[in-house]
Amino acid sequence: MKNTNFNDGDTKTMKTMTSKDKKQAFIDACMAKFESDSNGDHILTIDQLKDVASTFGMKYAPQWIVKNPVNKVGKGLFKLPALGEIVSVDASRLVQAAEQYESPKTETIQNTETKQEAAYVVSSLTGNIIPEKDPNFVNFGDYSSVKSIIASKKFYPIFITGLSGNGKTLGVTQACAEKKREMIRVNITIETDEDDLLGGYRLRDGQTVWQNGPVIEAMERGAVLLLDEIDLASNKIMCLQPILEGNGVFVKKINKFIKPALGFTVVATANTKGKGSEDGQFIGTNVLNEAFLERFPITFEQKYPSVKIETKIISKMLETESVKDDEYATNLVNWADIIRKTYTEGGVDEIISTRRLVHIAKAYSIFRNKLKAVEVCTNRFDDDTKTSFIDLYTKIDSGVNPEDLMSNESDESIADEVEADEDII
Repeated sequence: MKNTNFNDGDTKTMKTMTSKDKKQAFIDACMAKFESDSNGDHILTIDQLKDVASTFGMKYAPQWIVKNPVNKVGKGLFKLPALGEIVSVDASRLVQAAEQYESPKTETIQNTETKQEAAYVVSSLTGNIIPEKDPNFVNFGDYSSVKSIIASKKFYPIFITGLSGNGKTLGVTQACAEKKREMIRVNITIETDEDDLLGGYRLRDGQTVWQNGPVIEAMERGAVLLLDEIDLASNKIMCLQPILEGNGVFVKKINKFIKPALGFTVVATANTKGKGSEDGQFIGTNVLNEAFLERFPITFEQKYPSVKIETKIISKMLETESVKDDEYATNLVNWADIIRKTYTEGGVDEIISTRRLVHIAKAYSIFRNKLKAVEVCTNRFDDDTKTSFIDLYTKIDSGVNPEDLMSNESDESIADEVEADEDII
């Protein structure tokens, strides 16, 4: 090991040097004091860097070495940059490091085996992101049109609007599953911003790294990007403007232009048409920018399925839950259909969605009591609405009796008392 120290004269000379010259002088001092390894590289510990730094009147190791992930080769080990490679840690350098990164490999440095890892995270998604097929799914409405667009792999943004629980999201998901297309779903809220969508810097393993957002992931993979509940967004969603034109986007934080791969497209779902909810039915929905909405070439208006289709959906669900009962499925759908018509005429403020009918079918498989399944799944409504809904169902299904609920509660009370007595005994 060589030993080189700088005197006061050298320190004064350092003050007149440029930043790059100072950095090169520091590297020269390190090379003069410490031997290189068998590969000709100078690998120094943090203590060795501090030792040389003290000769320059510095308390700590230079940040431009220890904070640059390109120089880090192991825990507490840093490789000195060669002449002409002295750079600052910035986004462009991190991008370059990511592009040069191939795969983790093990290197032996000063008899210490360490794993060299990438400091720049390009993708956080691994494995298969093609949705699974739902055995209970029954297609209806504009499903075939949506599936045709997804199958074409053309960039053609779709806006799907409709009341809650009528299968908007499920239809897109199943179209991707059927056509074996990758899909990335993003649930939009009023807090969703550019960082959530495009990506941002994250802390990982003690390092600040860039992590792609779901939009960039979908673009680079050529996947279908599903923006769910888009009408809940604020004006921060406007960062998607260039993406909805299909020409790619410049991510200024990493100084990189992302061009969409073949197959990338955008599907947005909403309860409104982006004009807000005047009746207060969908609180939190916002009026979307007209220029943003204009980027969607077509809009599908999703309705609830017909009585025939919906009966098939509920029958399949009951069969899957091992409580096959076509009569119950028919009664539930007829009940929901009457409520929806009354809702449309302004007679009631609540509606029974297809999703809620599925909830009732699952509740029936648990409680094995038709009326109780209806009751527990309508308890979310106010008392007057709930009572009227249950009363309507008893008129449609002559096989149930309101007293069944009371007797069921009594049975449960008796069972609890018996269990309590057994505990005492």
